[in-house]
Amino acid sequence: MGAVVGKSENARRFSIHETKLEAKMVEAMQRRAAKGSIMKSFNSLILKFPKIDESLRNCKAIFEQFDEDSNGMIDQEEMKKCFYKLEVSFTDEEIDDLFEACDINEDMGIKFNEFIVLICLVHLLKDDNKAVHTKLQLGMPEMEATFETLVDGFVFLDKNKDGYVSKSEMVEAINETTTGERSSGRIAMKRFEEMDWDKNGMVNFKEFLFAFTRWIGIDDLEDEDED
Repeated sequence: MGAVVGKSENARRFSIHETKLEAKMVEAMQRRAAKGSIMKSFNSLILKFPKIDESLRNCKAIFEQFDEDSNGMIDQEEMKKCFYKLEVSFTDEEIDDLFEACDINEDMGIKFNEFIVLICLVHLLKDDNKAVHTKLQLGMPEMEATFETLVDGFVFLDKNKDGYVSKSEMVEAINETTTGERSSGRIAMKRFEEMDWDKNGMVNFKEFLFAFTRWIGIDDLEDEDED
């Protein structure tokens, strides 16, 4: 298995290596960042939390459709069938990379919160494939707009448009919202720590998405289902 990297088990699981998926994710975000962000402040993203929460929870039925054995998670074979039905033109290697990247519990299955992150990454990486766009629209009403809001939120935070969010960029984003408030620095650091799973001082889009599912309580939905 090799040595544990980082200060905790979660840090090890989220350890960023220079993989093909990582490079593609950063390149795609840089292309998207070139278009700019319509978000004016971090508060404007927070105000969208209820609508985003409702939209993502409505995706539960889609998740259950692809969870063919109804065990609460999607395995690799089920995921490949999911991609086939959505007409997502990814290679088996790319699908495996996505699966491994989003299976944060390393239990060989994608749970609902992980599924949300995975599908949003597909939205980012799909290279404007019209077939994918059509299928996602048909299968997940309003999801495209929700995913684009999440992408736009990340672009707003990524001030230098390098595909990552740094501590200084997070502080800058929070300060734009809470000008003059002494607590703004602490708020920024708390939010950044919640996103920076591997503690390397940089947050990629995947880490941002996992933090976001926790902020709006998608993890709570997982706990309710297990009770």
